[in-house]
This record gives sequence, C-alpha cells and structure tokens, in this order.
Amino acid sequence: MNLDDIARSPHFAEHAELADPARLHPPRPRRPSADLLHLTAAVEDPALPLSDRLAAGGMLALFGDPRITPVPAVCFVPGAAVPIGLPAEETGYVTRAWADKGVEESWILKETPEHTVEIADFFIARYPVTNGEWRDFLADTGLGDRPATWYLGAYPWDRSNHPVAGIRPEHADHYARWLSERTGHPWRLPTEAEWEYAAKGPEGRPHPWEGGFDADAANTRESGVHTTTPVGAFPAGRAPFGAYDMGGNVEEFTADDYAPYPGGEHVADHLVESMGAYRVARGGSFSRFGDLTRTRRRHGAFPGPLYPVGFRLATSERPS
Repeated sequence: MNLDDIARSPHFAEHAELADPARLHPPRPRRPSADLLHLTAAVEDPALPLSDRLAAGGMLALFGDPRITPVPAVCFVPGAAVPIGLPAEETGYVTRAWADKGVEESWILKETPEHTVEIADFFIARYPVTNGEWRDFLADTGLGDRPATWYLGAYPWDRSNHPVAGIRPEHADHYARWLSERTGHPWRLPTEAEWEYAAKGPEGRPHPWEGGFDADAANTRESGVHTTTPVGAFPAGRAPFGAYDMGGNVEEFTADDYAPYPGGEHVADHLVESMGAYRVARGGSFSRFGDLTRTRRRHGAFPGPLYPVGFRLATSERPS
C-alpha cells in the first residue's frame, strides 16, 4: 500500500462521521415534561448552589434542553445614543486593579477614548450558540472544520447545551447566514458596540452584573470549574437586558475587526503582533481571568487552546 492509498483509507480519516443525535438523545417531545421544566428552572435558579445548577444542566444536555429552540430566544435592546469605551483617565486605575493577573496598560488603551455610538433597536440572543446547534449546522452544510474543543472532532453529545467554542469567525458568520436561510429571518453577529451595550446596559455596568467582579457570577478561572458549562448556569451574571453568559463561559466573536476607536491610537499589542488583523471578541471565558469579563474589554482569539471563542447571534428584527 502506497502513501496515497493510506491517505484515502477510512482508517486514517481525521474525523469520524458526526454522531447521529437520534442515537444519543431521546426524541424531543412537543411539550416539555414537568421534569424537564423543573430542570430548566433549576439550571438558572440563583438560589441553588452551582453544583445543583450544573447537574440540572447536565441532565438537560442528555434529555433535550427546551431552552434551545429552532428560532433562538432573544432579548430586546432599545436603541439609544450610547457611550462606548473607556474614558482615557481610567486606564491606569483598571490596569492597577488587575495588575496581579498581568494586565498591561496597552491592552486597556484599546478601550479609549469613550465616544458616543447611535445604536438602533435590536435583539440579542439570550444564550450563545451551543454545541448541539453547531452540530446541526455542520451536518446540514457539510463544513469540514470541527471546533477545536471537540475531542478528536467528535460531537460532545453530553455537552449539547454548552456553548460551542474553538471556531473561526468566518464560520460564525457562515452559521448566521445558514440560520437566516433555515428560518427565513435575518440573523447576524452583533457589532462591537451592540455587544457592549447589551452587556452593560443603560447604567454602563463595568461587568454584566451589578458591582465589581464576582466569581459566582461568571465561569472564569476564578470560578474553579475550568471547562465550559451549560448556558445560563451562572444566573447571577445575567446582563441588564436579560442575556446570559455575557461574562465568562466562552468569549464571543463580534462582527467587527479590531480598529482604534475614533480619536484613539492603534494599539499594536500581542494580538496585533501575532496575527495582524483580528476579529474582536468580548466577554471572557472559563480559561481566562475575570478581567476579560469587563464590558468594555476588547480582546481577540490567540491561536491555541487557551482562547476557546464562540459567539451569539443578533438581529435587527423581532423574530416571529
């Protein structure tokens, strides 16, 4: 057998066929059972301990999570003239506050200057796109690239309601186009400004929740979980308009490549040095520290396993 024959052999295929959900999950009932509804309430119940919320979310992943619907659940964000970014005089304070995590001032300078953006009414997805939704996309489109977080490329059926991560931004765009065709509704990724406003709200929260950083409100390194969690399992971190996981779990691609804000300087930090142009990601993740959950923080996906980035959808029209 020559090398060409070996390359064509099924034994040497990098990935197996996508697992069939019908073999892994029970058929989804038309109406969720009382038990499923109880689990659905439990995973987002802030009165329950994290262990109980994760257990409820894990059961939902196996039996079918009623929160993950063909048309994504959304939160309305009313249009406004929104101050976006950070006043330049606050960069030193932020840098010092996170100095123990190695934050450098150049990273924070990307958030300056604060400037006003006119944002029209829009809707932001309540949850980031999940592994189960991404599996359907791959099966329907035939896209060969599997998320970097899927071990050996296998669909993680026991984490079907965890956010997908380890994908490329152009594939997130492709997903939005695919879902638009599938549902007949125009979906897209949120702009940077839309994402920031949905995360911080009219009061301009430093984090999606009220007050300072809270390890109980976000799945970051400080939470001690060190892996993705079912969407919505950190209800204390719910953003002002109702979206979950806008701080922690996985970072989220926006629609915009990095560029300096109006009147700001181009910051050639480590991301620029390593990648040149890059798509801005927001929100932080389980694999990074809480500084990335700041609502004004501008980041991106370094190549490598420490930066598993996913996304959530937005739309300018109310889904029907």
